[in-house]
Amino acid sequence: MKQLFSLSLFFVLAACAIIPDTPMVGREAAAQGTAVALGEPVWLGDIVLTPMTVVEDSRCPANVQCVQAGELTVSTRITATHWKQNVSMTLGKPYDAPGRTIVLVSATPEKSADRPTLPSEYRFVYEAG
Repeated sequence: MKQLFSLSLFFVLAACAIIPDTPMVGREAAAQGTAVALGEPVWLGDIVLTPMTVVEDSRCPANVQCVQAGELTVSTRITATHWKQNVSMTLGKPYDAPGRTIVLVSATPEKSADRPTLPSEYRFVYEAG
């Protein structure tokens, strides 16, 4: 009888276990600071970011002298527990999401004057504060 009571108590307490309140993604997400390709999710604390498409890449090509530096803008899906949104994030410019600031801190490869960058070649690093 004691064993049955102990086993029942175990299941009751297990049902009360604390489960992190984090969003679910279709596949494993990379850790913050990891360079990810288009369509690959990355964890930033309790949110997941996924770069979806390159909206604009007007950066000055490597080894070219430009009057203006240009910008790289990436459509990014932000997924949290109770909300999801798609936003355009520009390299180096902070984006204020609920409860935190997110920055697209780097993107590779550098733009080339010789040929366009294929979507599959891009890698992005995000950070959250």
